[in-house]
Amino acid sequence: MAASSKNVEEIRKSDSFCLYLILTDLCVWKVHTTDFPGNYPNFDDSWDMAKFKKNFQIDLMHLDESQMEFEHDGSGCSHHQCLQKILLAEVPTMAIEKDEVLAHRLGLIPIKADPRLFEYRNSATENEGSEIDTIQLQLKISCSRNPASSKDSSDPRELYLNHMVYSKDIHWVPIGNQADVFANCSIGPVHGDILIAQLRPGQELDIIMHCIKGIGKKVAKVANSRLDTCSREVLRHDDLKNVVKLGRHRDHFIFTVETTGILPPDVLVTEAIKVLMTKCQRFLNELESSDMK
Repeated sequence: MAASSKNVEEIRKSDSFCLYLILTDLCVWKVHTTDFPGNYPNFDDSWDMAKFKKNFQIDLMHLDESQMEFEHDGSGCSHHQCLQKILLAEVPTMAIEKDEVLAHRLGLIPIKADPRLFEYRNSATENEGSEIDTIQLQLKISCSRNPASSKDSSDPRELYLNHMVYSKDIHWVPIGNQADVFANCSIGPVHGDILIAQLRPGQELDIIMHCIKGIGKKVAKVANSRLDTCSREVLRHDDLKNVVKLGRHRDHFIFTVETTGILPPDVLVTEAIKVLMTKCQRFLNELESSDMK
């Protein structure tokens, strides 16, 4: 006898029907999903906008200036993977693009500047940029001996002045009318305690840096072990003994978004959703265009 819609929905939520995998010494493989339309007889799980709007729900669990955590119900894993990839690689930010020395280290310093207030730079026509697409920063510092230090001291912190160069030593140099436009913005490094270099007397740094709007991939790591889905899937395997099996709820996801400080985490999520909406609209336009042909 065919199962009722209610029973099918319960089956879809259970572990045994949601995922099947084989655990080897080296990897987890043959991962199967049942999350596609038509997999369950007599059960309509096709895409429906009205049903999506009804089931879609976001519960904000935590929000501060550097981290945001929310729980999400009502959409599949593919939607969350899209949002994750966009957050990592496609939300615009401002970063140092040109400098004379220490390019890699300087490029990793997060710069506090709202990328939504700048245009993308046209590298084909502009060499140095302008006030609408470029932030100019300067790092100018020299090391000298400290005349007040003790003759018996061997501590560089006492012997030398400015021998430790930090991100706080980077200063914004406004271009054009930027001083007026961004009068209420504190443009510069997000954190002032990032060590850039160590100098000795007679050495100095005199660097002009250009920050431009762009996107880039960032390193992701597990900040909370309970969100480590790979480990959770391994613990569900039947071959594992003396382990408490874990449950799960289909279409329920926990998101944690961390920021370097350039933009608040809630703004990052909003910008990621805007990018996703643009991608969806572009896809629909291309689909309509192909149908017309």
